[in-house]
Amino acid sequence: MLCPDETDRGPRRTGPGPATRELVRERTPVSLREVPGVLLVDSHKRSVRGPCNRSGKPVDGAILVVDALGPELYEAIVGCSAVICARGGRTGHMQSLCRSRGIPVLRIDPSELDALDDEVTLLLDRESVVLGGAEPVMRAPEPPAATFGDIESICVVIADATDIRSTNALAPRVEHADSFFIREEFLCFSAALSPIDALRAGVREAERYGAAVASELCSMVDELLPGQRLIMRLLDLRSDDAAKITTGVRVDDEPNPELGRHGARWLLHERHYPHAFQALRTHVRERLGADADRLSFAVPFINDRDEFLRLRQFLGLGDDTPLGVFVETPAAVHSAAEFCAAGASELFVGTKDLIQFYLAADRGNHLVSSVYQTRHPAVLAALREAVGSGRDARVPVHVFALGVDLDHYVQHLPTRRLMMCTAELQQLAVRAAA
Repeated sequence: MLCPDETDRGPRRTGPGPATRELVRERTPVSLREVPGVLLVDSHKRSVRGPCNRSGKPVDGAILVVDALGPELYEAIVGCSAVICARGGRTGHMQSLCRSRGIPVLRIDPSELDALDDEVTLLLDRESVVLGGAEPVMRAPEPPAATFGDIESICVVIADATDIRSTNALAPRVEHADSFFIREEFLCFSAALSPIDALRAGVREAERYGAAVASELCSMVDELLPGQRLIMRLLDLRSDDAAKITTGVRVDDEPNPELGRHGARWLLHERHYPHAFQALRTHVRERLGADADRLSFAVPFINDRDEFLRLRQFLGLGDDTPLGVFVETPAAVHSAAEFCAAGASELFVGTKDLIQFYLAADRGNHLVSSVYQTRHPAVLAALREAVGSGRDARVPVHVFALGVDLDHYVQHLPTRRLMMCTAELQQLAVRAAA
């Protein structure tokens, strides 16, 4: 039985030939069963073997087996060696976490999930899982997908301070990695913070929450090398994700959370968030002093100039305080020039959301994954428009690119500033050094 979504594979690497496949059959005992799937997040590993963890709790080194990835599984995800799931696409938030950590994710047919027990082996080249155990399948070396030659700057997408350390430990050092990007919600997950509970509990708890986030950020700034900086994307919890990590308050049930109240539109209605943000900035200045300037912020899921100016005022930011903008809706693409004119310090093009809105294809729904195309002409035209608006205003524009799209984006977009996940940057660095 084939996984129902063979079209989700996207740009494919050359798989093993018939001889390799025959070798696998000879090495794998007849009593073992191989279940085909779709690889959502790749890894440098050739195969991953380990016990299944179906508890949803952290089990170091185990293979996490779940129906779908969500923020409530953060601790289990960061401690696992691989993930097997039944639902989801390539670019969900937790899939991005896995990509930054180099944790492979395989999606299989839901009817096969219950069969996964005891020890299994993921064969990444074959995009399958073997029930029981199997010898690793050797993979032929892949040609470099991209080089650093045409890249001016890389903003590295990270989950915590260990990703900064691992990036800066690369030898030779990747000089292009001059900034790091972290989501506020990932800081919350790693520090066991419940943001909505805190923000709804009043000013004092909101300020405590802001100070706790600041403490995490300061520890990360301490890891930066000279010339590097850190950008935090302000809190962007959709209602469905918020409901999974919130315990003390009611979260509105929205029919379509992706198009609901999150990002800037949610921040503008969260009356205690300005207290948290002010406490965060005060704590950072007291702790870091002059190095506080190495930390900046960006606004998520925003549509236009008016929304941007309202949010700046809501947060109590003066004209001299830099604030970046995430361009991830069609409206934001067409407002890019106005964001720059209104004082946006830099633009970050979030292609994962932008693609789903331009092509009307839910990035988490594997049934429409063939429509979700990272190189669609409409998508590339939108990216060119956003980059061009920033270039005309002399405002830096950073475009997020999956590893398989790096070459294509460098060749077809007028930008040399990219955003990449940690693990994909490391793979590129290894290939470049070889």
